[in-house]
Amino acid sequence: MAKEEHTTQWNKTGDTSTLRNRKIFPPSTHLSKDNSQTSGHLSEDDTQSSNGTSAQLAARGSVRNEATSRVLLMLVVGLSFSTRLYKIAEPPHVCWDETHFGKMGSYYINRTFFFDVHPPLGKMLIGLAGYMTGYDGTFPFIKPGDKYEHHNYWGMRGFCAVLGSFLPIFAYLIVLELSQSHTAALITATLLIFDTGCITISQYILLDPILMFFIMAAVLSMVKFSRQRYRPFSASWWFWLILTGVNLAGALGVKFVGLFVILLVGLNTVWDLWRLLGDLSLSLVEIVKHFLARVVGLILLPLLLYVTIFAVHFVVLNKSGPGDGFFSSAFQSRLIGNNLHNASMPEYLAYGSTITVKNLRIAGGYLHSHWHLYPEGVGAKQQQVTAYLHKDYNNVWLVHRQGDIDSQSGTPDLVRHGDIIRLEHKETTRNLHSHLHEAPLTKKHFQVTGYGINGTGDTNDLWQVEVCGGRKGDLVKVLRSKVRFLHRATGCVLYSSGKTLPKWGWEQVEVTCSPYLKETPSSQWNIEDHINPKLPNISLSVLKPHFLEILLESHIVMIRGNSGLKPKDNEMNSKPWHWPINYQGLRFSGVNDTEYRVYLLGNPVVWWVNLASLGFYLIMVSVASIALQRGFSLSQKRIEHAHVLKSEGGLLLLGWLLHYAPFYTMGRVLYYHHYFPAMLFNSMLTGITLDILLKGCDLLLRPPYSDWLQRVGQMVFLFSVLYSFYLFHPLSYGMTGPLAHELGSVMAGLKWMNTWEF
Repeated sequence: MAKEEHTTQWNKTGDTSTLRNRKIFPPSTHLSKDNSQTSGHLSEDDTQSSNGTSAQLAARGSVRNEATSRVLLMLVVGLSFSTRLYKIAEPPHVCWDETHFGKMGSYYINRTFFFDVHPPLGKMLIGLAGYMTGYDGTFPFIKPGDKYEHHNYWGMRGFCAVLGSFLPIFAYLIVLELSQSHTAALITATLLIFDTGCITISQYILLDPILMFFIMAAVLSMVKFSRQRYRPFSASWWFWLILTGVNLAGALGVKFVGLFVILLVGLNTVWDLWRLLGDLSLSLVEIVKHFLARVVGLILLPLLLYVTIFAVHFVVLNKSGPGDGFFSSAFQSRLIGNNLHNASMPEYLAYGSTITVKNLRIAGGYLHSHWHLYPEGVGAKQQQVTAYLHKDYNNVWLVHRQGDIDSQSGTPDLVRHGDIIRLEHKETTRNLHSHLHEAPLTKKHFQVTGYGINGTGDTNDLWQVEVCGGRKGDLVKVLRSKVRFLHRATGCVLYSSGKTLPKWGWEQVEVTCSPYLKETPSSQWNIEDHINPKLPNISLSVLKPHFLEILLESHIVMIRGNSGLKPKDNEMNSKPWHWPINYQGLRFSGVNDTEYRVYLLGNPVVWWVNLASLGFYLIMVSVASIALQRGFSLSQKRIEHAHVLKSEGGLLLLGWLLHYAPFYTMGRVLYYHHYFPAMLFNSMLTGITLDILLKGCDLLLRPPYSDWLQRVGQMVFLFSVLYSFYLFHPLSYGMTGPLAHELGSVMAGLKWMNTWEF
């Protein structure tokens, strides 16, 4: 009885010590209850001897585990890099979106300004990689299939492939950190290393491998930081916190979908702070220090780095280029080679001035007219008024008073908010005019035409000037003022719809008069060119926007451009429900049996195992939660598995949902490759789920039969993935000859779904 009391008392002490030690050491270092009980029965001499032997065995085991970890990690690294860098120079022509991102890399090398709907970091890194490997930025990247010939393109492809090679490595380390299971980590790495989709999307000049690199690096840094919770404010704690912030800035700096991983880290941080708030051993001062450290590391630092990326972007791209027309006139004035750069003109709009008027929406164009008339049946058969995206002499207009001839001597009067004016097209001498006829394409709007001759017309030629945000009497400032033109007779407002007219309108942009008076960029204009010899000129350099203005404008333009993306001709877009089932791929190169064909499609076994594992995970975590809630007697191993499923698996499931579910709400065009960040989280969740599922074989059979069944399951999984990779690897590394549905094809019989086109 005394011995039992002694043992019980020792266990209580041991358990208390264990809990106390958890404040200092990671969870994996605490003693098991069985070991504690055994130790309680040893004599002092036996205890010393046993402790010495145990320490030696533990040291040997630790060394052996570390050696195994290194070998496995080196294996993952070798396989990942070799599968991504193999045939990196093939095919030697432009593939899919290399047309865009290779060209943008060239723009950075040539310092030529361009417009893209994504933030600049990815393209900057592509340009830097090309420059560092000898590419001179002269290849035009006109269309897919163009031969690279003597141009050095492998450096840009190689850079993307190297970053893509880190994805299985990061996934391996994340799962190993979360589950403490080499088996789970190896399952994850196997899924990603031998997935044809991950290989293909990593081997070309694209933003996706760069984006996924930063996403996975951010998650790995977050997980590593969480493991430092027992050593707060240490050097390693700060290192992983700051590295998490750096990678968050990198992800957002490549694409706006980087916001999803920011949200994941943010939710994890909120939960972490909530846990700290419940730790009564911490003072409020310490909790505030934790909070401020995360604000600095995860908010202020990423924000500073993100803004710095744009600062570098604006400094490097200082020459006029194809992106000018998407931005305001004031923005264009800072670009070398633009007609507004270092130009001088009168600061305020005046009567008698010769001007061009630019719409503020993306691709809204310049107010334009020409001699051609609207065709029969399209409103009144009067002169066409359109919006034209390029600078042209038919964009020029004269500003007149309401009905008077402008003063021919002295200083002309300035145009003010509320004034009524008439705009005369300089080339054709017709007035800007509107009436109650419906517009050509936007049927609820009114038609805008050119009417009259040599300045004579009617009351439908009169427009009231309105400075947005202004008051009566405010002057109209060139470049800077946002102006609306309200039609006096009908009450509508001059509007660029963004719709492309048919061939009779030379495929220019429709201009209408909108009865809906809400202020939008489509109804806002600014005065760009301004000539009036009777007014003093000022240098436009004084009107140049400051950094925060161009930063804000560039984001507005990117967001509008993203939401307005439409599918290209003959390009295969898809729906989000297509993606997890591997319903449809993307053609990267080649369409017939004479061309080198590359097809973006995930390894079917990998993707369908991932899909099945989502179902298994939900069932397993539900069963585990119910068992724990009902207080069922579970072994320590089962409790640990349940914790991993609920906590670590839940984190990965949340990552998958955050990177997948938002696409159901998006109105823009979507493509198959948008799913790949979510697929990474799915694969990591599969690694943990399959590992625990296979370890559950002892619920069916007793050892050693359960161990054999577990090994058989692992071997079947490995063989299935490797054999399917062997079958489908030509999708990534290139195919020639007959198509899959034709006799003699290398892919004959592998078109398992009719929607696959290879």
